[in-house]
Amino acid sequence: MSFSIPAEPNPFDDPAGAEQAANLQAVLTVDRNATLTLGTDALIVLDEGLVHRREPRNCCGLLPQLSKTTRAIPFYNVLWATLEDFEVTVQFAQPTGKKGCTVGHVHYTLTDKSMYAHAKSWVEALLDRAYPSGVKRRKKMKVLVNPFGGQGYAQKMWSREVEPIFAAAKCDIDVEKTAYRGHAVEIAEKIDVDAYDAIACASGDGLPHEVFNGLAKQKDAKRALKKVAVVQIPCGSGNAMSLNLNGTDSPSLAAVAIVKGIRSSLDLVAITQGSQRYYSFLSQAVGIIAECDLGTDSLRWMGPLRFTWGFLVRLMGQTVYPAELSFALETDDKHAIQENHRRFLSEHTASTAKKLSQGSLSASEVSVAAGTSNDGEGLPALRYGSVKDALPSNFQTHDMPTLGNFYTGNMAYMSPDTPFFPVALPADGKMDLITIDGLVPRLTALRMLTNVEHGTLMNFPEVNYRKVSGYRITPRLTEKPSKGLKSKIGRWLGGAGKEKEGYIAIDGERVPYEPFQAEVMEGLGTVLSKRGGVYEFDGPPAA
Repeated sequence: MSFSIPAEPNPFDDPAGAEQAANLQAVLTVDRNATLTLGTDALIVLDEGLVHRREPRNCCGLLPQLSKTTRAIPFYNVLWATLEDFEVTVQFAQPTGKKGCTVGHVHYTLTDKSMYAHAKSWVEALLDRAYPSGVKRRKKMKVLVNPFGGQGYAQKMWSREVEPIFAAAKCDIDVEKTAYRGHAVEIAEKIDVDAYDAIACASGDGLPHEVFNGLAKQKDAKRALKKVAVVQIPCGSGNAMSLNLNGTDSPSLAAVAIVKGIRSSLDLVAITQGSQRYYSFLSQAVGIIAECDLGTDSLRWMGPLRFTWGFLVRLMGQTVYPAELSFALETDDKHAIQENHRRFLSEHTASTAKKLSQGSLSASEVSVAAGTSNDGEGLPALRYGSVKDALPSNFQTHDMPTLGNFYTGNMAYMSPDTPFFPVALPADGKMDLITIDGLVPRLTALRMLTNVEHGTLMNFPEVNYRKVSGYRITPRLTEKPSKGLKSKIGRWLGGAGKEKEGYIAIDGERVPYEPFQAEVMEGLGTVLSKRGGVYEFDGPPAA
């Protein structure tokens, strides 16, 4: 799944175009009988001096046709503009197909020197449109590059696809490579949060997980998590954060989205297991999803297909993962959940349009945009205690001897084309919890798998979809694996080998196979997102 930089529209299709063109302040006349016009949504370049050869269509193709050049550059694509010594330069993200972009530019000289003051104000007006209210220019970013990410290509992706875009947008960049697992935790724990607007992780989802947990170790952890946004430059095998916040797993398109990103709050999930406490931003899994993610390492040669293959093998074997599950239920009414999600998206769209027209933010949004907080030091207290405490009185408990899949998400997409949690919201104070019995008919399970990409998995009656504010799960080890030939072949095909212990995945990272407890910390984290306040998946289709 990916998104493309907005296509260049025909400026003359814009009903407001004539009005804009009539506004002399929006028009800058430059050399070669060319004009640069601030349209409604785009910079319109009209240059009668530039001609290009089109497809020959006359006299058997012997005579080329010439045409004047008009192009529209969406303001979203504009990275920077300068006026130096009567030279006007605009740098922008230029699409290179559906999966990428590069830095392009238009460059003109002012022939009328008396227009300098107008040109100066015109350039500033262009930057105002390129970076509207709530979008900071020239972001200061700490970039962490995982040289082992993306099968070892993360460094190359950063250098070739991302760094030029950040440079064109005049971002202040400090780059550091991570050397080992947990290194990003150490960096984030010691970082000066007042020196940066964001920490950008050129990696998969593992580095953002480490950064959130590193910031959570700072003395004034709550302020650190509010002050510095955590973003992902998708360079790994799992790029869910970028898919959800920016709608793409392309490093270059994500770079543009980060440059234009809106500061937004993000729920984090506090996890307690044994004596450990850490934070999750993405998901927690026990059962088939965790096994397919972590238990198929021997099948990495298959690439992304290993996940689907591992899922099918376990599905056909009707593998179960017995557990006891307790949770604080907010709602399990699927229809109401979907309606609330649609209502939220509608209200968010209307609110965003109103703010754009007024050019202002609310007081709370100004606080988020500035990275300020009136909260004191330390992290919020755990409302439900830890996994070592007695169960809270509002937790309901279910014994699940044939549990097939336990999956809890804080974001919609878990990987490209897999919106397992189609009605998840960034900061609603709730987790989306899915449980599916492991003994559902195989044909039904296959139909579920094929419906995930459409966001309709939750509509199956066999799928329990709940909004919860906290839970505790106690997995139980199954009996020792059978030594029968059929069982051995199944484990071998599924990539499990001689593994006897089950798998628990937190943000795609393996943790011990033992009880853990989770609860939502509403709006504790900060990210940069394309639309602010919502994910890039718009939810399941209306029934």
